Order: sequence, then structure tokens, then C-alpha cells
Amino acid sequence: MDTIIAEVIGATALVLVVSSLFAAVARRFGQPAVIGQILAGILLGPSCLGRLPGHLTGRLFPHQVLPFLTVISQIAVAIFMFVVGYELGPQFSRKNCRPAVLVAAGALIIPLALGSGSALLFKPELARLGQAHFGRSFVLFMGVATAITALPVLASIVRERDIAGTAAGVIATTAAGIMDVAAWIVLAAALIGTSSGSGRPWPLTLALISGFALFMLLVVRPALGWWIRRPRGMFANQLPIALALTLGSAWITAALGLHPVFGGLLAGLAMQGKDKTPDPDVLRSMEDVSAVFLPLFFVVTGLSVDVGALRGNAFVMLAAFVAIATIGKAGPGYAASRLGGLDRKDSATVAVLVNTRGLTELIALNIGFSAHLIGQQLFSILVLMAVLSTVMTAPVLHLIRPRTTTDRAPSPRPGDLTQQPHGQASGTTGA
Repeated sequence: MDTIIAEVIGATALVLVVSSLFAAVARRFGQPAVIGQILAGILLGPSCLGRLPGHLTGRLFPHQVLPFLTVISQIAVAIFMFVVGYELGPQFSRKNCRPAVLVAAGALIIPLALGSGSALLFKPELARLGQAHFGRSFVLFMGVATAITALPVLASIVRERDIAGTAAGVIATTAAGIMDVAAWIVLAAALIGTSSGSGRPWPLTLALISGFALFMLLVVRPALGWWIRRPRGMFANQLPIALALTLGSAWITAALGLHPVFGGLLAGLAMQGKDKTPDPDVLRSMEDVSAVFLPLFFVVTGLSVDVGALRGNAFVMLAAFVAIATIGKAGPGYAASRLGGLDRKDSATVAVLVNTRGLTELIALNIGFSAHLIGQQLFSILVLMAVLSTVMTAPVLHLIRPRTTTDRAPSPRPGDLTQQPHGQASGTTGA
């Protein structure tokens, strides 16, 4: 056991060093830090390091170590999803609600339909890639895989481009929040009755999950808000409450047959600050905790991605899914923004921003992969699709809104994975 502990500690140290270096390089090239960390995970996996003599990937990350790294990474992901849910609450009461709802509806429903349709249209090609299941769950999952938007990465880009207070920044961020909630609901529906479930009949599972969600939002949220706002509350520091709520909720959703990340998201939605807005100290602390260990998640993901094993047909599918995901998001995003009253420049900005995927997409893909909804080659293709669609955001946005000499990009904070504002709702949604 002592040997395994030493190997886990060594692997963790290696991951943190390599991911930090790649995150710095990504920022240097104008990309979110998460892109560098995703690439670091792929580099340490069989796609690159595993092809060198000596089986280096297996030596650095032996099989007996992977379960420990997976557990730590899943805790980090659950905490990350708390942060997402915690910041979603204020999004829906901001101004520009009508255009944001239009953008969210168009940029979610259309790519969801296109992704689900592609699962049936490309059935022969996907079967040649080793995809074995084409049922309801797979069709819904492929819709989510092409329709999801990464709110934290989008918020990071909005902040870095200094457009947080503009109409485009407000609408894109608010729409992303709405789409995140809807996409996770669809993904939860896709997982019911799969191998990740609890073995209960799916109607009972659906009822239990729905009941727990309602309990968290209708009972826990107001009760917790009342407790926190008490003049002489027992817990002046809300961080222990946030951590306990996140891990407890994640444990319950896992026991009910859903992935723990859904529990983290519900915990974030149920948590309130004293003035019903995110508490900056809680937000910063939870972000920092997740940011430290999230690189382990990228490595666990990278160990399942083998780009070298992809052949011609796989790259055709990659091009097809990139096109479907990009056109399906950007086209409706632009049209809905114009319909909502934005000019061409702002509409184009919103369209580009909602095509950002990044970490949120990887979480969804890992859930589908662990539930055996998708095979290894399709998983690799969709991971590359997530990377490419996120990488293209910054350069295309630069063409639409070139930086001027007066633009100032805030410097990244230590441990800030996505450079998302800490507890500054107006920083990402506008005043």
C-alpha cells in the first residue's frame, strides 16, 4: 500500500507541473488555460507519451494508481460543478433576458437535433468505429455532445476580451447559463436506464431523481438561505457548508443512479449567499480547490484518448462533427441575436462565444464514456471536436472584435483554471 501511495503522490505532482506549463503556454497564445491542460492530458496519454519506447505512460500511471487519481479528479469535478451552479442563479434575473432566451433556445435545440440526427445518419460509419449501441440514450447523448456550451470558459473569454459589460457579453453568458442547465437535464434523461444506473426500474429512478432535485431547490435552498442570513449564525464561514453540501449531494445522486457531477450542480444551485448572490469568499475558495486537482481529470481523460489509433474514416467523422457542432451553434446563435435586436457585430460575437465547449464538454463526454454510451474511438473523436471548437473561439473573436491599444486583459490569478471572475456577477453579466 505504501508503494501505491508513493506512486499516486508522484503522479499527482507530475500532472500538476506539466499542466501548469501547458496552461501558461496556452495563455501565451491567447487561449484559455483549460486548452493547455487538455492538451497536457492527451500528451501524457497513449496518443504521445505512450508511443515512445519503454511504455512511459504505463510506468508513470500504472493501473493500480488510476482508481485513486479518478476519485480525486471526480471530487474536483463535483466541486467545479458546484461553482457552475452557484454562479448560474443570478444569471436568470439580469437584463437582456429576452434575447438571451432566444439565443439559448436556438443554440441548444438546433444543435441538439442535429447531433441526435447525426447519430442515426452516420450509424454505418460509427459502427465501423466500434460503436455498439444506437438506442435512445445514445441518440440523446450525441445531441448533448454537440449542443453543450462551457459557461466557465465562455466567461473567461468574455472577461479576457474586456467585453463583460457589453450587450454581447451579457447575452452570451446568460444564454450559456440557460443552456447549461437544459443540457444537463437532457444528459440526465439519457443516462436513465444505462449501465451507470442503479438497477432500479427507470420510472422509479426518474421519480427519485426528480424528487431530490425539487427537495434541493424548494426546501434546502430557502432553508439554507435563511440559516446563512441569520444575524448570529453558527457558521460565519460558509465554505464548510458548501463543501459538505457538494459532496453530500454528489453522493446522493450517485446512489440514485446519476453521475456525481449532477449532485455538485444541484448543490451550487441550492447554495445562497447572504444577499442572495454568490459569496466571493466561497466562490474563490471552491474555484481554487477544484482548480488544483482538475488537471488530474484531464490526465484521466487523456489516457482514454488515442489519436494514433484513429484512421481515415475517423477523421472524416471528426470533420463532420466539428461542422455540425459549429454551424449548429453559431448559425442559430447569430440569427437569434439579430432577432433579439443586436447589431451584426454583437450578434457575431454571441454566435462565436456560444460555440465554446472546453471543460464542460469533457465532463459530459467522460460521463457518456463511463456509462458505455460511446466507444473508445468515438470518445477520442468527440474530445478532439471539443478542443478544436474551443480553440477556434479566440482567433475568430479577434477577427470580429480586434483588440485596441487601450484594451487591457486582466492578469490570471494563481490557481484560476478558467480565469473566471470570482464572485463578480456583474463582471460576467454586465451591470
